[in-house]
Amino acid sequence: MSTPVVSIFTPLSPPEAAPRALAAAPYDTHWPLDGGTAWVFYSSPDQTHVRRPVILADGFSLGASNVDALYEGLENGAFPFVSALREQGYDLVLLGFDERSASITDNAAVAIECIKKAIDDREGSAQLTVGGFSMGGLVTRYALAKLGSEGFRHETATYLSYDTPHRGAWLPVGVQAFAHFVKKHWGGMPLVGELLGRFSTMVNSPAARQLLRWHVETAEATADQDRARTDFLDELERVGSWPAGVRLLGVANGAGNGIGNAIPKGVPAMSSTGPVLNGTQLFTQDIGNPVVANLHGANKESVVVRTDGLPDIDGAPGGLFPVTPGLPGNPANFGTAAMLAEVLDRKPAELVYNASVFVPTVSAVAAGDIDDRHMLYGKIDPEASELDDFLCAGENEGHTVMTEELGRWILERITAD
Repeated sequence: MSTPVVSIFTPLSPPEAAPRALAAAPYDTHWPLDGGTAWVFYSSPDQTHVRRPVILADGFSLGASNVDALYEGLENGAFPFVSALREQGYDLVLLGFDERSASITDNAAVAIECIKKAIDDREGSAQLTVGGFSMGGLVTRYALAKLGSEGFRHETATYLSYDTPHRGAWLPVGVQAFAHFVKKHWGGMPLVGELLGRFSTMVNSPAARQLLRWHVETAEATADQDRARTDFLDELERVGSWPAGVRLLGVANGAGNGIGNAIPKGVPAMSSTGPVLNGTQLFTQDIGNPVVANLHGANKESVVVRTDGLPDIDGAPGGLFPVTPGLPGNPANFGTAAMLAEVLDRKPAELVYNASVFVPTVSAVAAGDIDDRHMLYGKIDPEASELDDFLCAGENEGHTVMTEELGRWILERITAD
């Protein structure tokens, strides 16, 4: 699987893992912002100001954005998007945040400052393109809608979302519960306790609560929509839901033909036979009232985790949960649970499925609710989408992976202005 633009679990690397070496991103200048940074890549060497700015915001993770990692995913994968954009005369502004797990509305304030800075810095009168990857698409969607609702002329012609969870993201409930179980019982261990607790911290962060359609705060909690998500959706609706008078574009890393990723429902995804976790198992999501996790620990009270009324979503068409490049096995969501199990048990867990869907296609193109199994596994209806135009990937691929198929489509649509 190619390197994603947004690498969610990079901070969860085991202490003994060597950091992945990245080349320095060749940006021309940067704009310090209150709560973030914008890195500017001019289209020509003679520039000192932006002329045709394309602002793209980073997505969700813990900690600060890393421009080198963003550039790596955008430029050095299957399609050199930065170079291709600059060759067309556009200036790329990569928007990063000091804390990517902060609430979407908080980071939207950073995006608003960046938009205003681009307008002030701009030579000429070319309209802006503004959007982002994954959560970054929601941050900029809200920022533009808020500016418009307040009567501010944001000078933006095009909004672009890249595999953004407009209708919610999915992290298996069993994986969430496992993260909380591990932190509760072993998060205070010397040396590895911080590592064991960061997964749970990430799941319970403000942004994750807003992004995930189903969330659990503890291993014992019932999966449901978090209040933070409900409040965010209400706030988004208050400002108009979408930027008014702006062309709305989007791409999905998932297929639009209804063909899923072949992960079956209700089967073991990760199992531990080690001395500490002692038979812990995580299962793929099934319909009805299935067990999604059996959590066991030596001398700990066991927890059986069930869900009620959820669709069998793990195998749905969509962008697959991003892998963590540079670590053995490139762990994704179930894979990260296996990695943490190995840290505790000192022996490898049995990993059957590494990555399930993260952003279902129907969510990325805002064409239906992910609660509805028919919508999840149905062919995308262009008339149902809230976007003006969109492209789904030819096959299900890694969330926020930059491909030639999606990259070229974006360039064609942007340059059609």
